[in-house]
Amino acid sequence: MFAEIITIGDELLIGQIVDTNSAFIGKELNKIGVSVYQITSIQDCKQHILRALKDAAKRADIVLITGGLGPTKDDVTKHALCEYFKDTLVMDVGVLQHVEALFKNYSDKPISEINRQQAMVLTRATVLHNIKGTAPGMWITDGDTVFVSMPGVPFEMKYLIEAEVVPRIISTFKRPFIEHKTFVTYGVGESALAERIEAWEDQLPSMIKLAYLPSLGCVRLRLSAKSTNKELLERTMATEAAKLMGLIGDITFEEDGEGKLEVVIGNLLTQKKMTLATAESFTGGKISELLTANPGASHYFKGSIVSYATETKINVLGVSEQLIKKHSVVSEEVVLAMAKNVKKLLKTDFAIATTGNAGPAKGDSDAEVGTVFIGIATPAHVFAIKLQQGSQRERIVDRSVNKAFELLYKEILKY
Repeated sequence: MFAEIITIGDELLIGQIVDTNSAFIGKELNKIGVSVYQITSIQDCKQHILRALKDAAKRADIVLITGGLGPTKDDVTKHALCEYFKDTLVMDVGVLQHVEALFKNYSDKPISEINRQQAMVLTRATVLHNIKGTAPGMWITDGDTVFVSMPGVPFEMKYLIEAEVVPRIISTFKRPFIEHKTFVTYGVGESALAERIEAWEDQLPSMIKLAYLPSLGCVRLRLSAKSTNKELLERTMATEAAKLMGLIGDITFEEDGEGKLEVVIGNLLTQKKMTLATAESFTGGKISELLTANPGASHYFKGSIVSYATETKINVLGVSEQLIKKHSVVSEEVVLAMAKNVKKLLKTDFAIATTGNAGPAKGDSDAEVGTVFIGIATPAHVFAIKLQQGSQRERIVDRSVNKAFELLYKEILKY
């Protein structure tokens, strides 16, 4: 069973607004066994809307439309729907009363005629009452295809999807069962991962598809299964997931999660009642920023010293000036001292330290741009690694942050 999403609005096409509606709708439809076949974004133009509706009807069982339902002249969706379905608009009394109540309760201005027009709906439409706003949704059946029109305001659209659209789809259509399982891997690139699991992938049953979703520092492997036989689907998925874990268990840090290693680290530290501190130089606080973005981080993260300047490393972190002069500020010896000292200063179980040259100039060191050192202090020892992370500043930082989390994660697992 297929759906198509059509988003309407010039603001989407010029990059003024990011289309988050389609992502939300796709997730909600997937939960109930509906596959999104295509997503189309078009202008607030009647001819474009008509053409998009005609094309979508050839491909999809359900066409979901967001946007173009406002009170202004550039919102033309309802008029395009009238032309497409050869229908007319009528005033819906229930919607009008709702719009009037909204103005009475929340506005100091009297309701205008243009706002009353929000209550105009197609005669053949089933009205989807939008308690979050003034523009109602509409459910229109045309032959074997259902068209659903919703406002583009995200919180209004989300309400209609959850309260009106999804329940109606469930009661109207017979749908297949869909199950997804995601494994998040680290430390291995997409091509190397593909080689590792090639034989297993080649024998996957036809009901299961595998997708590679690479991002900086990790690759997500998503298994997607679809079948009308729920028991067979669940049994087959469990079997193949177990086989896959046998091949990638050593590089998998999460199943069916967000794919954020810093979240997994936080959970581990919380479970083990252990703590962490950071001493950052070229990463500029990026590690601590990611850690503290997670609720409850104060239970395990005790703080960071962003010792960006050499004198801060000396005066605050207590790194020996002689050590820096002898080995350079970008060195294994300095990053080891940073990790050891911040762990001692903040009285933690673990510490991460970074020093390096992210460019564009060499700064206080003669190290080449892209040269970085990452230090990890644990309850038992301190160690460091040297990396060459290229020449692009932002990428150097991001790669190094991910590598620091990877190194720390492996150490936490030992305790």
